[in-house]
Amino acid sequence: MHTPTASDRVFMFLQGPHGPFFGQLARSLTASGARVIRVGFNSGDRVFWPRRTEYIPWRRSAGDWKVAVPELLRHHGVTDLVLYGDTRPIHADAVAAAKTAGLCVHVFEEGYLRPWWISYERDGSNGNSALMDLSPHDILADQGTETQRQPAPPCHWGDMRQHIFYGAVYHWLVMFANQTYAGFRPHRSLPVSRECRLFAKRFFLMPLHGLQRRLATWRIRRGGFAYHTVLLQLEHDSSFLAHSPYRRQFQYLREVVDGFAHGAPRHHHLVFKAHPLEDGRAPLRRDIDRLARARGIRNRVHFVNGGKLGPLLDEARSAVTVNSTAGHQALWRGLPLHLSGTAIYDKPGLVSRIPLARFFAEQPAPDRALYAAFRSFLLNSSQLPGSYYAAGGRRQLLRRLPDLMLSRTGPYARTAPKSAAHPQQFRVVNSA
Repeated sequence: MHTPTASDRVFMFLQGPHGPFFGQLARSLTASGARVIRVGFNSGDRVFWPRRTEYIPWRRSAGDWKVAVPELLRHHGVTDLVLYGDTRPIHADAVAAAKTAGLCVHVFEEGYLRPWWISYERDGSNGNSALMDLSPHDILADQGTETQRQPAPPCHWGDMRQHIFYGAVYHWLVMFANQTYAGFRPHRSLPVSRECRLFAKRFFLMPLHGLQRRLATWRIRRGGFAYHTVLLQLEHDSSFLAHSPYRRQFQYLREVVDGFAHGAPRHHHLVFKAHPLEDGRAPLRRDIDRLARARGIRNRVHFVNGGKLGPLLDEARSAVTVNSTAGHQALWRGLPLHLSGTAIYDKPGLVSRIPLARFFAEQPAPDRALYAAFRSFLLNSSQLPGSYYAAGGRRQLLRRLPDLMLSRTGPYARTAPKSAAHPQQFRVVNSA
């Protein structure tokens, strides 16, 4: 019987992280003997792709893509589909076609344990991940299978400026150099021109925002009051839209302020922490201020516009979130955590889903031993040290990824969930 080798594999790449990561990964796979194809949907995809590697420009509509993708996979003999995020419509359509054809689907995402790690999974991520089927029993049982090695984070991950820079370049290309891709429609809700302006504005205002953040954080940490932290996400984030009951950030803000006003001790405060990439499309500060004033608790509510989360969580009493990966930082510190959406760490013993007013009053603590086992499992499976955006972080990833992607088994093969299958449908989001 013929044993498949790298030369038998055909990897089709779709959209990836902004910047050169996917192009560099393609070169590494090509060096192994595999064939690599890229389907590009706009000029940003084209510019960051190696010129000597196969490239297929998709210039037709998204509706045509859904119909054409099964034939495209067959025509090129694709064995593996590679993409970043699995809920944008063009990716969801391709994943469905690939699974029907029995192909291997490689899904990249920002790390569940960010910023030092990225996520590499098979078939789905976040609410579509195989981790959703993992029970506490599975997690604890895995600890006895072998000696667990804790991979070290990179010595230098990079910084947010690189992420913002590549995003700004990508959106500029789509906005001003996309004439040959007439059928392209962004998967986000805002026009590309607006996205580009927001990226540019945030990039140039970073020094001012940094000063404001440090001042706000200093006031909270020096305030001498107990406080609870709200881990906010981007309103257009795929996890927020595809794996939560909300369509707008304001809906969640209102629930949190109401719950805090009704349940928290009168001397406790509430700190809203914005996502580091928050670009201002959602008027968070204004909405939070208005809601707090309406409940008569304006002097107990604070807002921090991005920045590092650790210093705030170090002295917090609890944390609440829709389904942010920042929830891992709260669990790692043993903080009570309230969850409103779907997340991979949504396990009995780790998070609370009781009404928010009751949560702020009782603050039930998580099982720290269970979370330590879960974190260890992640670090020894799908979480890879490195970065999509910093050059050193990309090099660190590229030393490991080709072998992992060529492997016949995925990152969770060691522990097949013993619990019942998670009753979910694959989620798609149109404006993530």
